[in-house]
Amino acid sequence: MTPMTTVGAPSLWIGFIVFVLTMLAVDLGIFHRKSHVVGFREALGWSAVWVSMALGFGGLVYYWFGSERAIEFVTGYLIEWSLSVDNIFVFVLVFSALKIPLLYQHRVLFWGITTALVLRAIMIFAGTAMIARFHWIIYVFGAFLIFTGIKLFIQRNKEDDFGESGVLTFIRKFIPTTHKLEGAHFFAIEDGKRVATPLFLALVLVEITDVIFAVDSIPAIFAITTDPFIVFTSNIFAIMGLRSLFFLLAGLVEKFRYLKVGLAGVLTFVGIKMTVVDFVKIPSLLSLGVIAGILGAAVIASLLAARRDERASLAAHGVLEPGSGDSKLGSSVNDAGLGRK
Repeated sequence: MTPMTTVGAPSLWIGFIVFVLTMLAVDLGIFHRKSHVVGFREALGWSAVWVSMALGFGGLVYYWFGSERAIEFVTGYLIEWSLSVDNIFVFVLVFSALKIPLLYQHRVLFWGITTALVLRAIMIFAGTAMIARFHWIIYVFGAFLIFTGIKLFIQRNKEDDFGESGVLTFIRKFIPTTHKLEGAHFFAIEDGKRVATPLFLALVLVEITDVIFAVDSIPAIFAITTDPFIVFTSNIFAIMGLRSLFFLLAGLVEKFRYLKVGLAGVLTFVGIKMTVVDFVKIPSLLSLGVIAGILGAAVIASLLAARRDERASLAAHGVLEPGSGDSKLGSSVNDAGLGRK
C-alpha cells in the first residue's frame, strides 16, 4: 500500500472550498439573479476571468510548492479544460433536442455543474484512495485511457441523438414529464400532478454527460500527478469555467472538426504515460509540451479546414474564384456600392 501524500494542508483545502462556494454564490446571487441570454461579450469576459484565476492559482502553487507542482497543475488544468470542450458538443445537442431556449440554458448548466463539482470530488478522492491502496490500478486506468482514445478516434464523426435516446426513455418511464416549458422551473403542476419539465430532463442529461466524461478526464490527470489537492483544484477550475466556455464556443463547435482527433491523441498519450510510469519517467514539462502541441495542432488544423470550406462555398456560389484570393469578393462588394466611400 502506497501512502497518500499531498501538498494541500487542511487550511488550503478549506480555503479553496470556501472560494468555490463564494464564487458560486456571487455567480447565481448577483450576476445571474435573473434569467437572461448570455451574450458573446459576457461569455468572453467570464472565460477570461476563470482562465486568469486558474493561472493565478498556478502561480501560487509555484510560489508555495515549486515548479514541478505548478507544471502538474497547469497540465492537469489543460487536460480537463480541453476535455470540457468536448462536453460542449453534447450540451449543444441536448439543448437542441429538448428545445431549451437560450434564456434558460445558463440555469441548467449552473445547477448541473454545481452538482458535478460534488461528484467530481467524490470520484477524485475515490481514485486517489484506490491508487494509494492498489498501485496496480494505475495500469488499468492507463489501458482504459488508451482504449478510450482509440475509440474516440474511430467514432470521431459519430453524432449522438438525444431526441429519443434510451436515457430519456428511461427517465420518462419513472418520472412523469411534460413537453411544455414552465419558465425557469424544473417542475410544474399539470392535471393536478407534479411533472418534470424539459429543463429537468436537460439537467439530468448534463449530469450524466459530465459523469461519463469524468470517467475519462480524472484518470487522465492521475497520469500527471496523484496528489489529490493538485488533481482536485485543476479539475474544479476547469469545470467552474465550463459554463462561460459553453456560451463562448456553442456557436463555433462545428469549426473544431479535428478537436476529437486531438483529444484522442491526448488520452492515448496520457494512457501510455500511465502504463509505463514504473519503467519510464516522462518529465512533467515534456508532458505539458506534448499535450499543448497536440491540442494546438488540432485547433489550427480545424480553423484552416473551416477557412478552406468557407472559400470553397464562396467559390461555389460564384462570389470567389478558386485561387483568386478575395479579389472577386471585394469587387462584388464594390459593384454593389458597399465598398464606396
